[in-house]
Amino acid sequence: MIRSVSRQLLPIAAGAFVACAIVQVFLAGLGVFDSPAAFITHREFGYTFGGMTLVILILALVGRAPRRIIGLSVLLLLLFTMQSVFIALRTDYPSIAALHPVNGFLILATAVVITRESWAVRRVPARAATGAMVAAASDAR
Repeated sequence: MIRSVSRQLLPIAAGAFVACAIVQVFLAGLGVFDSPAAFITHREFGYTFGGMTLVILILALVGRAPRRIIGLSVLLLLLFTMQSVFIALRTDYPSIAALHPVNGFLILATAVVITRESWAVRRVPARAATGAMVAAASDAR
């Protein structure tokens, strides 16, 4: 039962994360084009929805998602963690800190893939999920 619920919630959580990431890009744009004070909102909103990365990973593990989805969920958590590391390096290593926006787009792309793939296997029993993912991928081509 909990496995089934986790499988149903994973694409919803990942999709909500994608929406938050898009809002985050908008907030960064406000900081650049409107007021540098908007970067405070960008920062705080990032910390607010960052916990969703852990929720996505837990849902993938509990729902026994295919290894690829679990691996991407781990990657999402690591990429999101690196965002704060890049900002912390802005004074001493600005060229490394400049990876912050690039990493942000990697975060968004990873979350989109998790959403898409977890949606494809959301109703498939855990044992059959890998085959369903392969079938869904070939149908998408």
